[in-house]
Amino acid sequence: MPDATKLDQATAMIEKAWGHPIDALEALAVRSPCEDPLLRSAMHTRTALTVTDHAVSVHQDRLHALTRPGYVPGFYEEDQITGAAVDLRIAQTESRAYLQAIKRVVEAREAAATADRAPAVRLAQAAVARSGHSPRALGQLPEQPAVSAAVGPSGAGRGPHR
Repeated sequence: MPDATKLDQATAMIEKAWGHPIDALEALAVRSPCEDPLLRSAMHTRTALTVTDHAVSVHQDRLHALTRPGYVPGFYEEDQITGAAVDLRIAQTESRAYLQAIKRVVEAREAAATADRAPAVRLAQAAVARSGHSPRALGQLPEQPAVSAAVGPSGAGRGPHR
């Protein structure tokens, strides 16, 4: 997306992560902020990105007006050109920082979603191991019982270690 602004990129990232259009997510973030604090954080950061995205456009227009083809700026306009360039760089840097913040919120949401599933997977594996349906070790005869899964840390209760 080379032609897309940082705001467009952030909007696409948020819509993809939550699976709804941005208008619906804005209403949801305002209506029930406690239900999904990560959504509220992403939308709050997107609002700040909207302001800096507008500032980037203003500074670009100002710089283009001062450096348009065929126009020779006056001596007194050199400071204005430099100031506009500096302001543009600052606004672009702020936009990149806000976009990175939104990316981190989306990553945190994905990490939280996978972390919620991890205990269920471990519990299912432990249940299978306890039920005796675990696969037999190599070389173990079929009539021998399966080795039970160890629960807890190994070596617990052996006394002090030195």
